[in-house]
Amino acid sequence: MNKLETSKELVAANREQRKDQTFPQASQDEKDKIVRLFHPDYHAEGYRPIRIGPNKGERTVHEIADLLESKSPLFKEELSLKPAHSTDILIIGGGGAGAAAALAAKEAGADVMIATKLRFGDSNTVMAEGGMQVAAGKDDSPITHFKDTMKGGHFKNDPLLLKTLVEEGPSAAQWLLGLGISFDRDEEGNLKLKSGGGTSRPRLLTCKDYTGLELMRTLKDAVLNEGIRILEFSPAVELLSDGRGACTGAVLKNLDAHQWIVVQAKTVILATGGSGRLHIQGFPTSNHFGATADGLPLACRMGASLTMADTFQYHPTGVAFPEQMAGILVTEAIRGAGAQLVNRSGARFVYELETRDFVAASIIKECAEGRGVETPSGKKGVWLDFPMVNLKNGPDYLDHHFPNMIRQFSRFQMDVRKEPILIYPTLHYQNGGVKINVDGESEIKNLFVAGEASGGIHGRNRLMGNSLLDIIVYGRRAGKAASARAKMAEPGNLTLEHLDRFNQELEKASIHPGKTSPILFPDYVRKEEVTKKSA
Repeated sequence: MNKLETSKELVAANREQRKDQTFPQASQDEKDKIVRLFHPDYHAEGYRPIRIGPNKGERTVHEIADLLESKSPLFKEELSLKPAHSTDILIIGGGGAGAAAALAAKEAGADVMIATKLRFGDSNTVMAEGGMQVAAGKDDSPITHFKDTMKGGHFKNDPLLLKTLVEEGPSAAQWLLGLGISFDRDEEGNLKLKSGGGTSRPRLLTCKDYTGLELMRTLKDAVLNEGIRILEFSPAVELLSDGRGACTGAVLKNLDAHQWIVVQAKTVILATGGSGRLHIQGFPTSNHFGATADGLPLACRMGASLTMADTFQYHPTGVAFPEQMAGILVTEAIRGAGAQLVNRSGARFVYELETRDFVAASIIKECAEGRGVETPSGKKGVWLDFPMVNLKNGPDYLDHHFPNMIRQFSRFQMDVRKEPILIYPTLHYQNGGVKINVDGESEIKNLFVAGEASGGIHGRNRLMGNSLLDIIVYGRRAGKAASARAKMAEPGNLTLEHLDRFNQELEKASIHPGKTSPILFPDYVRKEEVTKKSA
């Protein structure tokens, strides 16, 4: 019997004993100590200062710093800026934030166009499993939601942004219900609320364990029904400015025809998502294929500041084995339902519903100190004891509440109703991003940002379920504000003057980048293509 199977038997042997075990929560001092020692955000070797731009001198991970210091794809490109399209609002990104922004802008009377890298709807949104936080319970309130989130973000959240998020949570949920989303309900037909890590009240609205997929389906149907123009396979490679500091459109790349597309817009909304596919510090990722932080270099080259660009979320429970599933997310709702984290001896080592950064750091610590489980290829992980969920809640609970989890693992002949799953933290969320105000506007006039590309709302650690709320609340706010601005504006000049300034900064700092940004797709894809062409 191999080591994996031996360890599994130890987990099964003491499962009944662990069923009613209460695990103590750590003190704040202990949490801070473990996070600082083991969380990747505190690995000094993974960071360096940014050498140019509005965040010059601030530290971030090498992968983001390199992105911000790379040259534009339009570097020395001879390009006509005659627009192929004109619109009131150009939304760059076709995930949940972009769709919510488009619907709000359309409702406000604006002419809207969405440009998306892949197909409309292909995004991190569809991969969100755990739910959406909304203060909808009788013993809950936006104030309690605010306090939980501020504490989870280590009190680094922008208070005004967060206040707006939690106060508009109930109306955001009501709006989605009006569009036809199928949130889970109890036997009496009331919305069912579930618990999540770092929350003091059950506050998660869910659609079983595919909430993001159902949310995106709802938004996508609504956008298509409104007849909003959509350019698919057309990512943005550069923004356009009027020469006086305002954003006036963007240059897109048609991936099919390999041609540039110039779009003139009175306002632009960046909804480009996160950065997981940069595989920061070598971590696997739960993120969608297109999550390559495209919005960050675009905004910075215009002169927009980033906030908290040094902090990322590593979700505690990414699959570690089988390795074909490495990085795939196991929703936190599993732990909310009673699944326990145990080491190779079957012993619990952390309270499972602590904040994500502390749970992730505790898992890394357990493996670093030799109490993890080793896979056949030498990777490390700990067990997430799925069968405990049915033991605590009844024999069919997993089938009724987590059908997607059962389906995913069954493809590899694994039955999570009977066996634990090996997990390790996976790169999940970009906590920081472009600095915005409560209307979603960046420091650049007429450039708005919504969703994961923005920063400040979640502080240094996002609580589960707040990302889906964020994309709705700030997607809608950006859409409304951009529409109001467009009604007062005339189409501006189209220039790349800001790019000239950026190139001068590179030259002055003696930076001669060999790479371009945005990179659009992960590096390993390009290497594979080169290999095929040279074969």
